Amino acid sequence: MQIILVHPRFRQARTIVIGRGTVTTLALALLLALASASGLLSYVMVRHAAGAQLPWLQQWLPQPAPLAADGDERVRHHIDALAVRLGQLQARLARLDALGERLASMAGLPAVDIGAASRVPGRGGPLAAGSRSLTLDELAHAIDRTDSAFERQSDTLDLLESELLYREAAARLVPSTRPLADALVGSAFGARIDPFTGRRVVHEGLDFGAPVGTPILAAAAGVVVYAERHPAYGNQVDIDHGNGLVTRYAHASRLDVTAGEIVKQGQKIAEVGSTGRSTGPHLHFEVRLDGVPKDPLAYLRGGLRGAGAPVAGSCRGAC
Repeated sequence: MQIILVHPRFRQARTIVIGRGTVTTLALALLLALASASGLLSYVMVRHAAGAQLPWLQQWLPQPAPLAADGDERVRHHIDALAVRLGQLQARLARLDALGERLASMAGLPAVDIGAASRVPGRGGPLAAGSRSLTLDELAHAIDRTDSAFERQSDTLDLLESELLYREAAARLVPSTRPLADALVGSAFGARIDPFTGRRVVHEGLDFGAPVGTPILAAAAGVVVYAERHPAYGNQVDIDHGNGLVTRYAHASRLDVTAGEIVKQGQKIAEVGSTGRSTGPHLHFEVRLDGVPKDPLAYLRGGLRGAGAPVAGSCRGAC
């Protein structure tokens, strides 16, 4: 590259020849100077602008956002809110504890103490002087105690539920449902005069007078162990309810179940008739415990009407 210089003081024009090497050297020198200036400016900005040594420069620099003056106050507010919520949970836990004790008492079970952590009585009154907020450690400890109390309460209620379910299932295995929906009791359990022999005998069950075809219902859930015709009992059904407890339904006109069948409480198993050793249509109902006859009235509930009252056509013998 050539540069021609012309001036009145010059007798003739002067020519300057610049080669590629010279241009490259000048460019590098310029870049180095710019880099040095930039570094120096950065140093001045970082070291001195924040310290107010160069206030004129601070106005061109972005100012950091100031820390919130109420940061600690907000944290304290959240802690207090959590503490209030914890108090409400403890109050609910106390109510659950009381409910569990009432349910246990109603079920005849001993009350299970789940710990004093859940026994939070009602509280109130004016704010006491010198009160302070909970620390994080105190709050964490209180939450842990409440969580443990909830777990114990849950276990207690689970046990109570299991016991109540067991009792409900066991109650269904006790012959407490009337074998006939609506029928009078004729002959009661105990001694009486046999209608066929005229002798004094022991009647081992209850007689329910009802028309032929009246549905006979299972007094309790169980397994049918006998469903055949018997010379004295006629069409007979025996249901085993477990623990040696068996109910017997005799003189049926029709059997609706077979041996080995599982029946539910209140399920139809037969129909009233007058088969076997009988003087008329009725149901002879027995309850036996380990083979020994028991008074069915001790098991049945639901207001049997006319206990001991005679019913026309009822069985008067060992039926």
